[in-house]
Amino acid sequence: MSRKRRTHSPDFKSKVALAAIKGDETLSELSRRYQIYANLIVKWKKLLLENSAEAFASGKGLAPDRESEIKSLQAKIGEITMENDFLPTGMYAGSACLKMAA
Repeated sequence: MSRKRRTHSPDFKSKVALAAIKGDETLSELSRRYQIYANLIVKWKKLLLENSAEAFASGKGLAPDRESEIKSLQAKIGEITMENDFLPTGMYAGSACLKMAA
């Protein structure tokens, strides 16, 4: 019989990762306590440490590099919108000229 795959909530993952960061217990003790594999604990701990800076980001809640990325993407959206607004009229006008030439 196969065992159903478990999904863990973000709260549970953060609780386990914080316990691993504290270092009061070893990985094997945490693994036994929470009934999960040690490699999951290592993965969640690494993820928490990598993304912890975003919790203290700028006033808007986004890191400064993300804000510049958003602005550049919004500019790109504006360019594409203008191209899309222009293309249908340009395409139809060009096809009419082709029909007249033939």
